[in-house]
Amino acid sequence: MATAISIQGLTKKYVDVWAKQEVIAVNNLNLEVQEGEIFGFLGRNGAGKTTTIKMLLGLIFPTAGDATLLGKPMGDNVVKSMISYLPEETYFYDSMSAWDLLDFYGRLFRIPGAERQRRIKLSLEKVRLQPEAWRRNIRGYSKGMRQRTGIAQALINDPKVLFLDEPTSGLDPIAHAELRDIVASLKDEGKTVFLSSHQLADVELICSRVAIIHRGKLLRTGQITDLLAGERTEIVVKGAGLSNGTLQNLRAITPDIEPLEELQALKLFSEDDNQTSAVIDLVRNAKGSVISVVPHKRTLEQVFVETVRKEEGL
Repeated sequence: MATAISIQGLTKKYVDVWAKQEVIAVNNLNLEVQEGEIFGFLGRNGAGKTTTIKMLLGLIFPTAGDATLLGKPMGDNVVKSMISYLPEETYFYDSMSAWDLLDFYGRLFRIPGAERQRRIKLSLEKVRLQPEAWRRNIRGYSKGMRQRTGIAQALINDPKVLFLDEPTSGLDPIAHAELRDIVASLKDEGKTVFLSSHQLADVELICSRVAIIHRGKLLRTGQITDLLAGERTEIVVKGAGLSNGTLQNLRAITPDIEPLEELQALKLFSEDDNQTSAVIDLVRNAKGSVISVVPHKRTLEQVFVETVRKEEGL
């Protein structure tokens, strides 16, 4: 599989004029994104996600390092015709309709008239914007309609690589789910999507790989399936026979034990089937009761929180 985005040692430093010190927004970032994949780019606010995207787009220049998009240097004019960008906050001419806006951007890409009209219609249908809204002024659009228009604008040049920054932020549940599905469908068209989002459940559903950055530094990257490996099992037990000695033996099997005072019970977490069986056998031999055994799959949110907290020493 060919590489769509290759980043080598990308660094961006600013000077904070108030604090009179240097700030490193992106710190020696190395990353590769393959063609045809949806890649999740994760981090807290201020982690350097948008700065990285703007460098890749050629909107700002790096302090050090380099990157290529579709085999050409970032900022290359030929590449710019093959990529698109949807920022978190979209700014449109409110007096325009969605159709007018897409026609405007189509002209910037020098798309011929008949083909431009075809692409406008195809893009608006793709994002499921209702036809009766196509010719209405954007100032009357809801947040969901504006986001649909923004994605349609990002599709007008039939890009090979799309950079999407929080495309589902602030939407109602229905619009959120629909736009997530639209983004997921882009992979079927062979497009590469570089997705920056705080909606980790969405990322878990539609991305094949992710990278986690914090304070400009890459902390972790990998396949979603690999990052989420390691299912835990929750076991709730109770019984008058669970003496201090039994509790010590349980801690020897798994130290992850929480009291459930309202149930006069204990909640334990095991990492594998052997631990689960050992806990159940020990509790039953002590004349206790096993109330429930519930497998818990790791989530991307758990992986993200664990990774960032470990970096911060929490």
